[in-house]
Amino acid sequence: MVPLVIAVVGAASRVLGIAVEHAPHRTCIPVHAAHTLNHVVQHRDGLLDASFAALSDPTRRGVLERLGRGDASISDLAEAFHMTLTGMRKHVVVLEHAELVATEKVGRVRTCRLGPRRLEDETAWIEQQRRLRDARFDVLEQVVAERRRKERNDGHPKRS
Repeated sequence: MVPLVIAVVGAASRVLGIAVEHAPHRTCIPVHAAHTLNHVVQHRDGLLDASFAALSDPTRRGVLERLGRGDASISDLAEAFHMTLTGMRKHVVVLEHAELVATEKVGRVRTCRLGPRRLEDETAWIEQQRRLRDARFDVLEQVVAERRRKERNDGHPKRS
């Protein structure tokens, strides 16, 4: 049986570590490998999206801070945040989806605790973005400094 292949373009071939001699921007890989890569990227990006969406709400950030001090029931959280049980449950579901909170129901009480994720991926993404922006600002500073140096040497500012 011949495996089905798909085209991989640009950065995806670099991510997979595929060296392409004749077509540097396009190569083919077996479907199962592409599916695995796509699933990993989508899962990671999906969790990043879910985490940032969860963290975008001040109530949910407050719930995470509260759970950092210890487990709490949804009733306790609802009371602490002056919300209905239904409203708090909706916030907890968003946090669960992002794997930032885990819940356990014993009898009629659903207890919340911090989830298995510790925001390492989110921190890494933010740090990567910071480094990229710092690099761009460094280049901009060099351009401005060079332009100022030329203006001083020429004795007048240049207009573009």
